[in-house]
Amino acid sequence: MTGIDPRRLPVIVGVADLSRGSATRPPTPAEPLDLVDDAVHRALRDTGASGLADAVTRVDAVRTTSWRYDDLPGLLARRHGWTLRTSFTTTVGGHWPVALLNAVADGIADGSDDVALVVGGEAQASLRGLGKAGRDPVDAGWTAEPGGPPAFDPEDLGSAAMQRAGILAPVQIYPLFENARAHALGLTAERARAESAELYARFSAVSADHPAAWNPGARTADEIASVAADNRAVSDAYPLSMNAMPFVDQAAAVVVCSLQTAREKGVPEDRVVHVWGGAGAADTPDVVRRSSFEHSPALASVMERLGVAGPPALVDAYSCFPIVPKLLLAELQSIGAAEDLLPTLLGGHSFFGGPLSSYSLHGIAEAVRRLRGDRTAGPALVHANGGYLTHQHVVLLGAEPRPGGRVGDSDVVTIAPGAADVVTDHRGPVRVLTAATTYGRDGTPSATLLIAETADGRRVAGRTTASGAWPDALPLVGRTIEVTDENGVLAVRPA
Repeated sequence: MTGIDPRRLPVIVGVADLSRGSATRPPTPAEPLDLVDDAVHRALRDTGASGLADAVTRVDAVRTTSWRYDDLPGLLARRHGWTLRTSFTTTVGGHWPVALLNAVADGIADGSDDVALVVGGEAQASLRGLGKAGRDPVDAGWTAEPGGPPAFDPEDLGSAAMQRAGILAPVQIYPLFENARAHALGLTAERARAESAELYARFSAVSADHPAAWNPGARTADEIASVAADNRAVSDAYPLSMNAMPFVDQAAAVVVCSLQTAREKGVPEDRVVHVWGGAGAADTPDVVRRSSFEHSPALASVMERLGVAGPPALVDAYSCFPIVPKLLLAELQSIGAAEDLLPTLLGGHSFFGGPLSSYSLHGIAEAVRRLRGDRTAGPALVHANGGYLTHQHVVLLGAEPRPGGRVGDSDVVTIAPGAADVVTDHRGPVRVLTAATTYGRDGTPSATLLIAETADGRRVAGRTTASGAWPDALPLVGRTIEVTDENGVLAVRPA
């Protein structure tokens, strides 16, 4: 990005995030709209300038998954009396908070918009509580416009090859990347799990002090890594404490405007944080055809196009599973970040809470607070991941304008698939590209998932039966084995 009129510099002037209840204190049921509206009121107050509350002309909303709103921005505008020139509601995806902030900042920089809000929130804990009590949310007063469960984009449901293979859920797919990375680094399964647990123990210490955390309290690496009654095995890579916690009631809101407007409206200078720029990229949504399982080409593209010479001082990584912050750490270390850099400002989905697509909006809010608290501490990088390690977006924030102008690339780069063809009903040898084993609630393996390659470069994907599952799939990665594929169910034997 090149320099712009300094009066049009995009700045964040108000932030708020909140949690109603916690993992140990069930919330009084609250509709997501009300949680988001509460965050909006708090974020507007946080600006320190009352005139901004009536000046909002753009609202971008991250898709709420716990309840269906076809037009969440419109519902908020009706409550606040705004006349919106621009509004947008995303599809499902954890990348959206950062993607929206970058888009809003670009709109302010080019003069299309002036005062905007980015909002998001979930009430999965409330929805679950109402369900257990046998209560209809509409009868409890939730909005029926249209209400009910949300609609999903067909892309969110996985490709035909993924559906055939039974490789669809995040708890199945992220361990595939974890095990591929462990194999590439020569790690044993035990060492890879210990590495994840050590990282997440440090994450939990951060969430322990955060007022909006859903599951606060510092944990030790042993507590996180050890399989127990309250920390069951979900996969061979991750026990429950390393999986995202989506059953939360959390919301966040961010107020963005031009530097000129901030000054005209009387926003105190110590409230202002600059949006330096960002970048985004997307891998193929078909996991079976990915070009790599041991790293993220999309994330590498994003960091390269962000165009910064050195590592940021503050980092919040999307942390639905340990593999995601590990991959971001590797990219940051390649530009000089310290080995012990802690890539979270919140504590991650397991401990801060995982409000589905809106998690990184909380990361943005916390980054702004950190930069306000120490205006020499930045810059801050907030990272967001969507899909199955599919969409990668980053934004860089600073307490002061960036010397030399804004950075990054507003275009979203698409990564080409690594394989053109997927073969079905294959019988014969394959080389295993990655594998992972999932576990049932009874603690026994339920299936081993495989993505492999034939000698001529075609992909094979499927799952074993429970009786054919490997308790630890990592030793399969990189091996040549014989498979018999019958409608996605694989019989596996040594080559």
